[in-house]
Amino acid sequence: MALSRRSFSALTGTAALGLALGGSGGPGAPSAYAAHIVPTGPPPAPPRADRARHTVGFDRHSLLIDGKRLVLWSGEMHPFRLPSPSLWRDVLEKMRAYGYNAVSVYAAWNYHSPAPGRYDFTGVRDLDLFLRTAAETGLYVIMRPGPYINAEVDGGGFPGWLTATQGTARTDDPTYLAYADEWLTAVNGIVRRHLFTHGTGTVLLYQIENEYDAHVADGTGAAYMAHLYRKVRADGIDVPLFHNDKGRNGYWTPGSFDTGGEKGRWLYGFDGYPAPSQVPPDWGRFGPGGLRGGATASPHTPGFVPEFGGGWFDPWGGAEFGGKGYDGSRRTRDAAYERRFYLTNLANGISLHNVYMTFGGTSWGWLPAPQVYTSYDYGAALDEARNATAKLAPMHQLGHLLQRVPDFARLDRAADVAAGDARVRTYHLTNPDTGTHVYVLRNDGTEDVRARLTTREAGELAVPVAAHDARLLVTGLALGPRRLKSATVTPMMFLTAGRRDIAVFAGPRDEMAHIVLQLPAAARPTRLDQAAAWVYEGDELHITARLGDGGPARVLVEGGGSDRPLLVMLADDTTALRLFPRDTPSGTVLVHGPALLRSAAVHGDTVRLTGDVTDAADLEVWAPRGVRQVTWNGTAVPVRADDGAGSLRARTPLPAVPAVRLPELTGWRRRAENPEAAPGFDDSAWQPAGLTASNSTTPVPDGQPVLFADDYGFHYGDVWYRGRFRTGKGGVTEVSLGYSTGTQGLLMAWLDGVPLGVHRMPVPDSATVRKGTWTATAVLRVPKKLRRRGGRVLSVLVRRMQHDMDGRAQDTHKAARGLTGVSLKAAKGAAPKVSWRIQGEAAPDPVRGPQNNGGLYGERHGWHLPGGGEHGWTPVSFPHTERRQGVTWYRTTFRLAVDQRVDASVGLHLDDDPGRAYRAQIFLNGWNMGQYINDVGPQHTFVLPGGILRTRGTNTLALAVLSDGTTEAGPGDVRLTLLGSAAGGVPVTAVASPGH
Repeated sequence: MALSRRSFSALTGTAALGLALGGSGGPGAPSAYAAHIVPTGPPPAPPRADRARHTVGFDRHSLLIDGKRLVLWSGEMHPFRLPSPSLWRDVLEKMRAYGYNAVSVYAAWNYHSPAPGRYDFTGVRDLDLFLRTAAETGLYVIMRPGPYINAEVDGGGFPGWLTATQGTARTDDPTYLAYADEWLTAVNGIVRRHLFTHGTGTVLLYQIENEYDAHVADGTGAAYMAHLYRKVRADGIDVPLFHNDKGRNGYWTPGSFDTGGEKGRWLYGFDGYPAPSQVPPDWGRFGPGGLRGGATASPHTPGFVPEFGGGWFDPWGGAEFGGKGYDGSRRTRDAAYERRFYLTNLANGISLHNVYMTFGGTSWGWLPAPQVYTSYDYGAALDEARNATAKLAPMHQLGHLLQRVPDFARLDRAADVAAGDARVRTYHLTNPDTGTHVYVLRNDGTEDVRARLTTREAGELAVPVAAHDARLLVTGLALGPRRLKSATVTPMMFLTAGRRDIAVFAGPRDEMAHIVLQLPAAARPTRLDQAAAWVYEGDELHITARLGDGGPARVLVEGGGSDRPLLVMLADDTTALRLFPRDTPSGTVLVHGPALLRSAAVHGDTVRLTGDVTDAADLEVWAPRGVRQVTWNGTAVPVRADDGAGSLRARTPLPAVPAVRLPELTGWRRRAENPEAAPGFDDSAWQPAGLTASNSTTPVPDGQPVLFADDYGFHYGDVWYRGRFRTGKGGVTEVSLGYSTGTQGLLMAWLDGVPLGVHRMPVPDSATVRKGTWTATAVLRVPKKLRRRGGRVLSVLVRRMQHDMDGRAQDTHKAARGLTGVSLKAAKGAAPKVSWRIQGEAAPDPVRGPQNNGGLYGERHGWHLPGGGEHGWTPVSFPHTERRQGVTWYRTTFRLAVDQRVDASVGLHLDDDPGRAYRAQIFLNGWNMGQYINDVGPQHTFVLPGGILRTRGTNTLALAVLSDGTTEAGPGDVRLTLLGSAAGGVPVTAVASPGH
């Protein structure tokens, strides 16, 4: 039945009372679905830290916020992958503008903990600031602090020091739990200050652990999960908790482990990353059902995908996308992929939907897991340089639709219908309260199809469905007192702005859109744009327009059962991306034209807008009554009233972004490194390698000392070994060096300062892209000139790469890194014994953190830092070639003068003959921005985030080039490149970059 606003308020007030009495207030709260059925009604207002208590419940359809239904349309971003806190706001504001109402975030234990008992939440690690910014932006937060997170980061988020501890991780082992509890105490102390239930923030949901599919049957897993649940509750986290099942296994559904008697506060979620070549799966009401059916595993909770693929990661060498990098991911998982898969999810009752990733960012320093390189762009809707991509079109349309049309928060499966073509899969749903019908038409074939959808309420609808694409159609949708009978394009939003109801529809460019309105009384339609046409048939108004002809096509409908006119806008996907609604205390504002709307605020007769412009753009604003003036980024915009549309139009376009000019990189200076290879190098301060036992999963060879770097406190980057031994007549003829690294690790050795050679781990192929630990034995022949009696020094440098992620909970993050065993072959007699010393990274940088530096000589002596000194450096020009085994440093400075009104995203591009075997660590103002491997790839461009990059000042750039001596080495072409720019942006505060 239809509900008046008064009826709705009475019913939801009853439900909200039940939730307030026993909902989010504390342990033992009854489930939301144990109270009243909550009908469809106005959605909750955008969240903010309003200091009011709120209730968070759920039933099988959706979340219930203060008794109001909410469809959660979330995107993933990781603050640790954008080491410039000012730019967190940029990404969050873009997500809000493009239709997301939530952000999902991991907190990485390793990022915040350089040593046991030490936790850093300052600077680029300021989680409190991130959560405040999310609340100020108006986004809910899904908090995911682990303890294990995977996330394609080193050790799956476990700190390096944990690799050397006793105890079995991801179990109820008391030693591990003591460490995990300490981490949770630290992070939860911050999260607790930002809970939506308390009105002090917008943290809405909280995840424990991550894709935990180990120890499910033996009781260990259940005990572990129960411990984490109790710990999180004891820390004062009172929002609903959940876990993300690694696939559709039915693991960790409500009741599967002990929650201390608390019921109805646990959500079942499952992750999914289907390939573009797959038919979109039915993981809900249209699927096979049961425990392994996805959402059907938990029939009393809403469908929830904490991670659904918004792209995919790429390994060293680029095997995943044919060497094309993340452009390949974005091309195959494009906007059409999103429509096919995400609309299928919505049809299957998934009302909590998080896209992993929406902004991927950068795995800077030694943060990336072995399986990935520096860029974590992921092929996401916002690229690594924070640019909007075409993938945002469906996210934008669906996000605003789900927020502004409440019918989608309570849908049930309806009678099956035909689309007139067997190639089209059709889903039919209806809202039991409003009578709205929702159809998803999906074409999994390779040819475009013209479907003929048979509906009872609107007859037959002829709709084109492109190959490998999908469409969302709605019939019977109330638009105030008027009703949408049918539409061949997707509704995007319905709102009231000033004196107009506004209904926006979107579809593919050049398509002929046709909508039919049912009007309870006579109406006076007016065509406002030449692209639109209308015709009356009885009580039905038919509106048609070809999409994309010069912006949105508009028809004004006056009368028709309402004193408030209805403005119908028909836009193609590109035009729709420039339509931005924003709610203010004075009423809703709708803006069309600029590349981005960041904020809107009404002050008296003025609406103050902030946002971004790339190309010159017209500006049109629908604002609350009484608004006559407009400012854009603080500057008054002359406007005229468009009485027909009910809008204010700028008299002249907003100007395009000014040109950004980048300097050439010149003035390079060079300095050779690795004095550790010389026999006379003083290593007396290095640690003796005298341990005989280890907590590593890698066995220690009989009769040899432990050589694993982690056991000596060296957890990130390169590690050096120096071994001393004495030989008899004929010396040593062969050196065998066993070692263990992450992907693309390498080893190089010297005897008495003379290079013995290099060994490299192979480039992963399609069969080994997920391999996390690589082991090998480098067998190096000793030149005859070195086969002599006496004392010898063997120097070994290991680029260890990163720790495995322990995805299967087998302690694989504890696999050794560095040398594992050494044997020498003597010309005569027994092999000599070796006495070892080891040196890795120095103490963690107090600002940049533990993942910034490894154990290279130049890193230990500050060559990567601003003001690192010029003694011993000689001028050099690029491209440069030389052939040597070891490390060479290159430094220069450059100055930028970007207009302060411009947000410029700048990258560093490196390129060279791919046959040259070398790699480079890139340091910008002392920050390790990543690793380039010239002969492996696929990454050639590295994002230099503003804040670390001084866009109005002087910057120091250093390259630590590691070459294996088998070929000539570069650097070759090294240049700055503009990755994107916009007039607007956010204020950027310089990130602290202490020098030498």
